[in-house]
Amino acid sequence: MSHQPEVQAAVDDHSARVHPGSQGGFLNGLRHAMHGVLHVFEHEHNARVHLLFAVMAFALGLLLRVSDVELAAVFFAVVIVFLTEIFNTIIERTLDLIDIQENPRIKLIKDMAAGAVLVAAVAAAAIGTVIFGPHILRLIWPN
Repeated sequence: MSHQPEVQAAVDDHSARVHPGSQGGFLNGLRHAMHGVLHVFEHEHNARVHLLFAVMAFALGLLLRVSDVELAAVFFAVVIVFLTEIFNTIIERTLDLIDIQENPRIKLIKDMAAGAVLVAAVAAAAIGTVIFGPHILRLIWPN
């Protein structure tokens, strides 16, 4: 009769190792996520500028009575800009933990992260132009 050793399932002990004493659960995770998002808006000027433009874009969309699909495209573009802004902030803060001195390699990485935000913002502006442009032109020059 063969005697096989008992196999135990792998245990995910990340929380116990990294966050000892923390209470898990959806609501607690949601609270932490909201804290992170609010931190970005409180401490990042560009995030507040993006928020202002987002509110203006949605207001313009409602005022011009764009279609649901067009408004969804505007919403998607706005979300992409916010996500890139959040990731840019994450990258900058992480690199600041690594080295606070002038470092050309770290500067390049930060510049690339900022470039991602720029690309997203320019794309969002292009989407807004394509969606809102025809509606505004119809107001200016009706048939």
